[in-house]
Amino acid sequence: MPDHATPGSDCKWSRTDIHALAVRWLAAPGRPQDLRIVTDTSDFFRVDAGDVIQLAGRPYLVRNSAREGRFGLDDEVKHWVKRCIDLVSGEMKIIKLVFYEQFTATIGGIAFDCFRSPRKEARILELVKGHPNFMHGLSASDEAGNLVRVLDVISGNSLPDHMADVDQPHEAYFFYRLPRLLENFIRCVEAIRFLHAHGEKHGDIRRDHILIDADSGHFRWIDFDYNYRHRENIYGYDLFGLGNVLIYLVGRGDVLLPDLERRSPEVLSRLTEADVNIVFNNRVANLKKAFPYIPDSLNQILLHFSRGANWFYENTDQLLEGLVPAVNDIQQPPQAPRL
Repeated sequence: MPDHATPGSDCKWSRTDIHALAVRWLAAPGRPQDLRIVTDTSDFFRVDAGDVIQLAGRPYLVRNSAREGRFGLDDEVKHWVKRCIDLVSGEMKIIKLVFYEQFTATIGGIAFDCFRSPRKEARILELVKGHPNFMHGLSASDEAGNLVRVLDVISGNSLPDHMADVDQPHEAYFFYRLPRLLENFIRCVEAIRFLHAHGEKHGDIRRDHILIDADSGHFRWIDFDYNYRHRENIYGYDLFGLGNVLIYLVGRGDVLLPDLERRSPEVLSRLTEADVNIVFNNRVANLKKAFPYIPDSLNQILLHFSRGANWFYENTDQLLEGLVPAVNDIQQPPQAPRL
C-alpha cells in the first residue's frame, strides 16, 4: 500500500486499500466491494455519508454535507459542500463540489450580475497560498472534469459567533474592544486589496465569511466562488460588502429600525431616509445619531455606505486612507464607562 498520495500524483489506491483506510471511521465497515467510490461528482446530491470521493489519486471519506448558519438560520444544508476525512493524512477537509447558480443584486441603483465560478475560487486558492488572512486549499478535477476544491478546516468561530459573545454596553465595547477588532478588520481590507491588485475579487463579502483562527488569531476570509460582472467598477460589490461588515462592527451588531422603534424612539425620531444602509434599508448606517461618541472621522466612512451617500469608494485604498486614522481617533473617555 502506498504511504503517501497527493492530488495530482499518479498514485493509485485499490478498493481494498481504500477500505482498509476507511474502516476505522465507518460505523458499519462492511466489505471492500460494498464501499461506494465516487470519481464523478456531477450529481452531488448522490454523494452521501460513507462514500469515498477519489480525486487525483487521493481518497476522501464523506462524513456529511455542510450546513450554513446565516442570520440565525443554522440548518441550511449545502449539498455541494461535504465534510470529509483525508484517508491518507487523517485530517478533516471541506470539499466543495461544482455547483452553478446566478442572480442579480441591485445596490443603490447599481446592478451586479452574480454567479458561482469554481475556476475563480481555484485561482484564488493558488494565489493566496500562505497568506494569513485567507482560507487555504487546493483544487483537483474529477474524472468528469469537475473542478473540485479541497479546503483546510479553520478551527475557530465566525465573526458573528464572536460578536454574539460580547456582553457589554455599546460605549464600553466601542472604546475598549472595537479598536482591536478594527485593527483586524483593516488586515481583512488589506487582504481584499491584495486580491484586487491581482485582478481578482472575493465576490461574497459577508460577516460570516470571516473566521477567527483559534490558533493564530488571524481574521481569515472564506468562500471565494462567487463572481460578478459590473461595467462601472469591477470591485464595487466587494466594497459594499466591506462597508456592511464595518457598520456591523461599529454598531456592535445591526442597529435595526424596528428595534429603535421599540427601545429608543428618540433616536428613531432623529433619523432620515438618508441615514439607512444603502444595501439593507432596515439598518442604520449613520450610527453617530445613535451613539454620539463615535468620532466624525469614523462616522464619515460609514456614511459612504448610506442611502444619502454622494459618492462611493472606488477602491480599497480610498477606504483604508480614511479608516486607519479613524481608528486612531477612538480615544478612551476621561471617565471609563461602566462595564
